[in-house]
Amino acid sequence: MRLLVVTGLRREARILSGPGIETVAGGGDAARLEAVLGDAVRIARGVISLGIAGALAPGLAPGDWVVAEAVLDGAEAIPADAAWRDRLAAALPGARTGLLLGSDTMVADAAAKAARHAATGAIAVDMESHVAARVARRHGVPFAAARVVSDAADRDLPPAARVGMRPDGGMDLPAVLRALAARPGQLPALLRTGWEAERAFCALLRGRKALGPGLAAA
Repeated sequence: MRLLVVTGLRREARILSGPGIETVAGGGDAARLEAVLGDAVRIARGVISLGIAGALAPGLAPGDWVVAEAVLDGAEAIPADAAWRDRLAAALPGARTGLLLGSDTMVADAAAKAARHAATGAIAVDMESHVAARVARRHGVPFAAARVVSDAADRDLPPAARVGMRPDGGMDLPAVLRALAARPGQLPALLRTGWEAERAFCALLRGRKALGPGLAAA
């Protein structure tokens, strides 16, 4: 039986793939992701949400790891497997543990991040962990989540960065270029966002190696 790894982008899936692992890239489409996971989880020995995330709590910088104690799905906190969580936190240097917020939509500006943090206490947000947690619990499969911060809590993502993900998890470069052409003044912010995302992807690769082939699962 394989580990089922849930992420957002195909680039993340390539980093996280390996023997005994099935990766699923959500592409920002929660309904599609839940349907795909509902089939794949039937032969999975564990489900883990890995990839990049946006920080909600102050003090988290691009490249920092967060490990979920639980994932907030709407008003409900779905706990991660405690032993798996502890192994992830031990293997990822400097990882911060806490509540992870799942969102069907991108939380892209600093004001929205601050509001979500104040309302929920969550330290980071992504668009896949709540779906993964929900499916794993439904099927009685162990679940864990660990994410790398890509954008800090005080960062606003520029409009061009918000349209760059296709539903299959690939990058929609034409959409990014159209958004940039419509508002050229966002170029410095877009370049900064890209640089910070690269820091996160590099940290994801290092973390993948640190976790080993079994991703700290039992």
